[in-house]
Amino acid sequence: MSSVKNHALESKLKRKDYEKELARLHVELVKLQLWIVHSRLKVCILFEGRDGAGKGGTIKALTERVSPRIFRVVALPAPTEREKSQLYAQRYLPLLPAAGEVVIFDRSWYNRAGVERVMGFCTEEEAKRFLNVAPLFEKFVVESGVMLLKYWLEVSPEEQTRRLEARIDDGRKIWKLSDMDLKSYSRWHDYSRARDEMFLATDTPWAPWYVVRSDNKRRARLNAISHILSKIPYEAPPRSKVELPKRQKRGDYREADYPFKFVPESF
Repeated sequence: MSSVKNHALESKLKRKDYEKELARLHVELVKLQLWIVHSRLKVCILFEGRDGAGKGGTIKALTERVSPRIFRVVALPAPTEREKSQLYAQRYLPLLPAAGEVVIFDRSWYNRAGVERVMGFCTEEEAKRFLNVAPLFEKFVVESGVMLLKYWLEVSPEEQTRRLEARIDDGRKIWKLSDMDLKSYSRWHDYSRARDEMFLATDTPWAPWYVVRSDNKRRARLNAISHILSKIPYEAPPRSKVELPKRQKRGDYREADYPFKFVPESF
């Protein structure tokens, strides 16, 4: 999949144009948020992809202008020993959205089809069993009233290399590069096989996979957000005109003569 070139997506998107379009989409996301609360919708969005595919940046662009109380991001750490002994889906069920919520998974139950399978954290039998059960689990979720959207961010091997190398010497990004990322990096084709089998088993009519080409980060973010907005029917809910009320009069209040510890104004 990554070997297929798309020259339109490789072309540069100017920052000014990107920010203008992103601002427009943010307005629509706020409308969507109001509608989800108003209509008590339940929305679950999964983002999957290789290390460096751009999941975190896409999720940040999606959520930076909406309420974290409504758009809740879930990025689970490695399971505890207790969680490893539980029913596999048990860890994720309590995190699914209630009415008026959007839950966004930065990696999800599909860890079992990807990193766990490739890196040997589960047996091949457990991975196969997951692929058989996942469509049934998702059908149960969808039939319970949850709108489920699944996105795979597809990055090319060349772009992944560039992004991971950029993390090595960047103090802002070094936390993104773990020992597991380095081990995973060498297993490109194993991940490709796992991805292919995952799509074959779990790309269903009730919970299809959508693929976002992510070599161009700006285009990927805009395309993903636009697609999400297109998949959830919404309209601007009724709102009364907002006006700031008048402030109370000072009365007998006087500013306190207190030695406030102001932060040094270094800038």
